[in-house]
Amino acid sequence: MEKLWLKHYPAGVPAEIDSTQYETVAQVLEESMKNYAARTAFICMGKSITYAQLDAASRSLGAWLQSRGLAPGSRVALMMPNIMQYPVCVAAVLRAGYVVVNINPLYTPRELEHQLKDSGAEAIVIIENFATTLEKIVANTPVKHVVVAAMGDLLGGLKGTLVNFVVRKVKKMVPDFSLPGSFRFNDVVSQGAGMTLKPATRTREDVAFLQYTGGTTGVSKGATLLNRNIIANMLQVEAWMQPAINTHTDEQNNFVCALPLYHIFALTVCNMIGMRTGSCNLLIPNPRDIPGFVKELSTFKFNVFPCLNTLFNALANNPEFAKLDFSTLKISLGGGMATQRPVAERWMALTGSTIVEGYGLSETSPVATCNVANLKGFTGTIGLPVSSTEIAIRDDNGADVPLGESGEICIRGPQVMAGYWQRPEETANVMTADGYFKSGDVGIMDESGATRIVDRKKDMVLVSGFNVYPSEVEEVAMKHPGVLEAAVIGVPDEHSGEVPKLFVVKKDPALTEAALQDFLKEQLTGYKRPKYIEFRADLPKTPVGKILRRELRPK
Repeated sequence: MEKLWLKHYPAGVPAEIDSTQYETVAQVLEESMKNYAARTAFICMGKSITYAQLDAASRSLGAWLQSRGLAPGSRVALMMPNIMQYPVCVAAVLRAGYVVVNINPLYTPRELEHQLKDSGAEAIVIIENFATTLEKIVANTPVKHVVVAAMGDLLGGLKGTLVNFVVRKVKKMVPDFSLPGSFRFNDVVSQGAGMTLKPATRTREDVAFLQYTGGTTGVSKGATLLNRNIIANMLQVEAWMQPAINTHTDEQNNFVCALPLYHIFALTVCNMIGMRTGSCNLLIPNPRDIPGFVKELSTFKFNVFPCLNTLFNALANNPEFAKLDFSTLKISLGGGMATQRPVAERWMALTGSTIVEGYGLSETSPVATCNVANLKGFTGTIGLPVSSTEIAIRDDNGADVPLGESGEICIRGPQVMAGYWQRPEETANVMTADGYFKSGDVGIMDESGATRIVDRKKDMVLVSGFNVYPSEVEEVAMKHPGVLEAAVIGVPDEHSGEVPKLFVVKKDPALTEAALQDFLKEQLTGYKRPKYIEFRADLPKTPVGKILRRELRPK
């Protein structure tokens, strides 16, 4: 297909990026730590850390990890909310020559066990609030080294002690746990300060991140993101943002990082791009606390606001948020889920900033398309392919469809993953012979090269930017002795975009919705749990007995 979109690129945005200037992500981060040493890199709970301090802390932690005898390329899991330790750990793991495995801290023991076993993670850094989850399953995993962090670590002596006291004793957010042989985060950093970080011999073709996703179907699997994938997407997003923010001046840009760093959107757009451009990130550990979030924003002159629809909406409906100063806001980036036009219009009216919507997946590191950064009005499309990226709209036979017709969105570019971790068959299912990744989303491209998503081929449910795979929820439901059959679909929700709905045929007539919800709560993290359960006498099936989810969807 002709690259129609190039004619509509803003001035100064290149058609191609050259990512060969860097060998590893660690090299990019180290360059920023050196060039911006005196700048503030991150702020969290009123405490800031400079690039020089980030350099020292990550160097120490990386040296300590190496002292454990981990071989190059070993996987290290990170299971924390947005706290200062997160960017320190990401930099440390990569600088030491290891692979980052990001894990949702709200995962249940079952979900955590799967990811640790599948990735082969030998070490984990986990916040103490969720250490009890690890305790239940760690014996079943390859994990040999456990580092336990506390909310107050890196906040300084008095403040850190006070925060930890409040979290542990006042709010009682740290259940008792026992992880014999584990280490405390601050102790590890102190020990590592007396060690030497050995240069890691990693290349562009080596794995940097295992980013877990359901992919197109079923069980959670790791999108294998190489150093070159992440480097490419950093440079692509940086180039794409130039019309709105000039990253090549002495002026520092301030990012709001409310989206969780374990999610690919925040990981790349906030942590990676933020550091690449010498910016400062305001870390928000709990964005669900909207009053607390707004209070943090009131003391911070923000320029870049990456967010998703549900959070844009919650903020726009908060009276205190409307009182903030938006004069420094240069760009609002929407991703993770579709941005709704009423939300975008309300945000624009309040802040004077258009939501610039982009699109991507864990498999594309993540950004594949984006509206132009200096957008003057919400478009409702996912924008144009970013630099060095091609989008093809194809039918079920893999042929390009005529412009203006719907087909599967297929993506080719340097940010596309190497494949699913140790799952060649799954990889083959989503990659075409000519190098395109099949997204599973259905879109229509217009004459400018902009694409609008109209449907989803796969059965995935998208809850506030997080993938929920019906087969996983169904499998868990089927473990309940009172369930005979189960099927899950996504239904519209004004807050989350979609939520799962579970249909059940009972084996035990006495089974209640409350009892089933209690069971699911033990097995599934919050966003995966069905918001609705409907009991039925039977479920629609194909002639060979396969349940037809599409027949359950509202007509």
